[in-house]
Amino acid sequence: MSVQQATATGKNIFPWLIMILMSSVTFVGILSELMPSGVLPQIMAELDISEVQGGNMVGYYAIASAIFAIPVVSLTLQFNRKMLLLILLAGFAVSNIVAGLLDNYTVIIFLRIIGGICAGVMWPMIAAYGMRLVDEEQHGKAIAVIMAGNTLGISLGMPLMTFIGNEYGWRTGFLALGVAIFAIAVISAFALPSTPGEKLTKSSSPFALLKIPGVLVVLLLTLLGVSAHYGVYVYITSLVDEIELSGGIESALLLFGGGSLISVLLAIKYTDRHLKLLTTAMFALLIFAMVIFLLFGRITGISHFAFFLWGLSFGPLVTLLQTAVSKQVESAKDIATSVQSSTFNLAIMLATLAAGLLLGVYSSMSLAYFAIALAIPGMVISIFSSKLLGS
Repeated sequence: MSVQQATATGKNIFPWLIMILMSSVTFVGILSELMPSGVLPQIMAELDISEVQGGNMVGYYAIASAIFAIPVVSLTLQFNRKMLLLILLAGFAVSNIVAGLLDNYTVIIFLRIIGGICAGVMWPMIAAYGMRLVDEEQHGKAIAVIMAGNTLGISLGMPLMTFIGNEYGWRTGFLALGVAIFAIAVISAFALPSTPGEKLTKSSSPFALLKIPGVLVVLLLTLLGVSAHYGVYVYITSLVDEIELSGGIESALLLFGGGSLISVLLAIKYTDRHLKLLTTAMFALLIFAMVIFLLFGRITGISHFAFFLWGLSFGPLVTLLQTAVSKQVESAKDIATSVQSSTFNLAIMLATLAAGLLLGVYSSMSLAYFAIALAIPGMVISIFSSKLLGS
């Protein structure tokens, strides 16, 4: 029996193969965004650009994702989901392959913006696409499996792509990623089921969704949770140096990644039944980890455990928030998740700016206070959101 036939026999059977294939899309999606970060010195040297210009290769990508997500998702809502995903994968593949072949920085930035627009559409649409293939009580599980690719991309994919870039050159890394995306697109063309789009109405427009109290609460949780995490994560190297962590950044990322992977597995199993508990725990674990950094950050072993706890909190972040916003609407889940995705990217930009200002005045430990100050109201809101998040 084929994957498509298995899906057609009933949504009560969870389509693992399809969801894992979709997870590979989010895996290469996050790598497409972060790839320049791992090989930035090489890119700067070969293209003769400054560190700020090199950083713009990631920055403009993220800005394009945030700005274009809602309007482009709205415009493409009626597109067949499979066809749209194939178009987006083609955009990812071309933007990476061509960027790996060029020497013109301006054109490469243009290609990065194209990739960012594709990402702005892909992140919300693939979650909604996956939810259409399963029963409502399996929506959280579907999102958790699909978004596991994001966590795996950060914890395993980035070290691998950085290794390829350092050993064989940054261009090889971009080309290899582009070829991998093209291969996923070919497999998806044969394996993914065809699903029609839906009509955009006044009741399902982004502005209409912003009038739903539950959506606004989830967006607030997104701002708080993402800002709290990324305000520290973007400057994790500074935190590691501040506490003089044994094993350095490699040790920190290994423990952080291990915790993230464990929490993703827990999210796959329990998100649908215990969304409120997991969301509350996500904020609580972040607070606990930051308090450990503040009180015992220089004690070997304890500080390492804090990075593991932080990873446990970070792993299901995308899954929990996208599941939460999708629960607030009956239709146009693509639009709802696009609004949430734009808020997610906006929170990253705001957190990066705020944390950078703090570092300009205070030590890296101020970032832990920053995270705690945001996570506490997030935890309180989660505790009292039973009607929105369920159990």
